[in-house]
Amino acid sequence: MKKQLGIIFFSLLAFNGVSAQGLLTAKENTFTRQDTLRGSITKEREWWDVKKYHLDIKVNPVDSTITGSNTIGYKVLTEYNLMQIDLQTPMEIYKVIQDGKELKYKREGNAFFIELVAAQKVGAIKELIVFYGGKPKVAINPPWDGGITWRKDSSGKSFIGSSCQGLGASVWWPNKDHMYDEVDNMLISINAPKDLMAVSNGRLQSVKQMKDGTKTYNWYVSNPINNYGVNINIGDYVSFSEKFKGEKGNLDCTYYVLRENLAKAKKQFKDAPRMLKAFEHWFGPYPFYEDSYKLVEAPYLGMEHQSSVTYGNGFENGYLGRDLSGTGWGLKFDFIIIHESGHEWFANNITYKDIADMWIHESFTNYSESLFVEYYYGKQAGYEYVKGLRKSINNDIPIIGKYDVNNEGSADMYYKGSNVLHTLRQIVNNDEKWRAILRGLNSTFYHQTVTTKQIEDYISKEVGMDLNPFFNQYLRDTRIPTLEYFFKNNALGYRWTNSVMGFNMPIKVMLNGKEQLLKPTSDWSTLAAVSSQPSLTVDSNFYVARINITD
Repeated sequence: MKKQLGIIFFSLLAFNGVSAQGLLTAKENTFTRQDTLRGSITKEREWWDVKKYHLDIKVNPVDSTITGSNTIGYKVLTEYNLMQIDLQTPMEIYKVIQDGKELKYKREGNAFFIELVAAQKVGAIKELIVFYGGKPKVAINPPWDGGITWRKDSSGKSFIGSSCQGLGASVWWPNKDHMYDEVDNMLISINAPKDLMAVSNGRLQSVKQMKDGTKTYNWYVSNPINNYGVNINIGDYVSFSEKFKGEKGNLDCTYYVLRENLAKAKKQFKDAPRMLKAFEHWFGPYPFYEDSYKLVEAPYLGMEHQSSVTYGNGFENGYLGRDLSGTGWGLKFDFIIIHESGHEWFANNITYKDIADMWIHESFTNYSESLFVEYYYGKQAGYEYVKGLRKSINNDIPIIGKYDVNNEGSADMYYKGSNVLHTLRQIVNNDEKWRAILRGLNSTFYHQTVTTKQIEDYISKEVGMDLNPFFNQYLRDTRIPTLEYFFKNNALGYRWTNSVMGFNMPIKVMLNGKEQLLKPTSDWSTLAAVSSQPSLTVDSNFYVARINITD
């Protein structure tokens, strides 16, 4: 029997570390108690709902320390008197105060268990103050191996930034470090040297001149925010601003860059309003009008910090000047501005509860790059871009990781994830309906933390099809679904192989030069009246393989 293999994609390249954010480290098969304490909703977490934070810190570049306090406001959901607060070594908690009384606590690795004395009555609104400090972990390869980056600009002035996705915000400040519970609002007070500016999330409320010559910058976030989205940026910043006329009115856009890069930024950051226009079209209104949109130069590549997107792409198009798709379209835009800002919708508006579902952030945002290209350069250009990313797919481990242990899935959540969504669009086969689904996700799950099941169920309902086998195939399995077919006696036989149970994705093909929609299952189906010289081509927009087993 002669077999001809025609694979619609091909991937031999290992993941090259160019995804714009996330802590994509080697995956471990065994997990420790520390993993469980970090990654699960423990009894010491679930009884209280965080309502507000006031992070009040002093950042000292002379000795690379951060000291200060976090005032934690919370609502009691269930009566209990042991609270878990997370802070990673080598940082230390010095004191915890509630109702004017100092509380006892015990440390277990990166988790502190605080013994509360006051009655914790259901429905009560309480607060406590955690005093802490130390030298936080220095970022080795930010943003993938995050922490605090301490650098100098060309004038010798300090240039500082935080990045902590995956690693956890507790690497530099004490908090309830699990993604399921977002704080409702937050005040961030940053004391910095007098010749530097501190930029963070939300809007700048005030700047206070301190007696020692330093300045304290007070930033207020009025929307819910995930922990890793909180950031600090300190440098010799100058700024410029504009108003974007968007779907919810005027959006304040402010750009902070090092003094030496102002001219470059004024040219390069024109991609920001272009991004907002395209993404409001596809995803709906920018989710944080109340907190503004900021683009802030950082001493590393970039990160999706909510309303304070950080940037370090060298003021050039592409990814550090490269087109990740290899099609040419990737050089039409600044990758970091587009990708990291896309996370405002998928990561900061819609946020995963468990990092195992990180694809919700990364797949949709990687896909957003092609939608940006499509908005400005046409549908064919967008299609070429997303398909061009397939060369970097590994199919090594499933996209979804292990739950409750702070474990990410495969880096394929980026390039494979975007192609999964592109394939899903072909199934929908209606561009306006597809756009309505993307916008509907952002309105239905507005400012919420979600699970994969919620996303799957929503899309299945809107598409009008049970997509559970589809998602099982692409998110929970590494195999490439393969259309196996043959021609015999003027008939076409076809089925899905290399697939999960129940996989029944319809697929477009060109059969003898005419478009045909096939609905394969794992059983053989037959289509009669095929030409005596038959041919079959699979639509390349479907992320599949094909095998012709004709005798």
